[in-house]
Amino acid sequence: MSSAPAAASAAVQKLAGKYLTVVLDNEAYGIAVLKVREIIRLQKITPVPQMPADVKGVINLRGRVIPVIDLRVKFGLAAEFGERTCIVVVLIPRGSGQTIQMGLIVDSVEEVVNIGADDIEPTPDFGTHIDTSCLLGMAKVKGAVKTLLDLDKVLAADTARVAEVVPASPAPTSPARN
Repeated sequence: MSSAPAAASAAVQKLAGKYLTVVLDNEAYGIAVLKVREIIRLQKITPVPQMPADVKGVINLRGRVIPVIDLRVKFGLAAEFGERTCIVVVLIPRGSGQTIQMGLIVDSVEEVVNIGADDIEPTPDFGTHIDTSCLLGMAKVKGAVKTLLDLDKVLAADTARVAEVVPASPAPTSPARN
């Protein structure tokens, strides 16, 4: 008997919890609620020269400079903005106990859902040429499948790129509530 199914089961157990579901191009994705700081309406984004296409620039959020990533562009989709387009501000670890706040442009926010381990499947094997390391798994929610994102991996390259533009913050000990 192999220990691979047991390891996969243990990994899925760790994924159970609350997720904010967001929409990109009519597909739903889950972001761990503990990563989400706030949701704000789309506002003026100041471009930063020599950034990749998915890094749209920075915003001033209550005196803090926050880099903004367009998840549609990051995932190879056409950049589009609608009336429900918004920015989800997330907290991403940067190493050495520091974190960085980043804004993610999404088409819309659906809801916060509590996803149990029984409703999460490991990411399927799509073949040898497809990298699924940024996916935590696939969740079954209300008859639909939602892709759970590993934001640390999705944003790893962007976190390194914006590190020179935006200073890091010490990791908070508890979420600030205003």
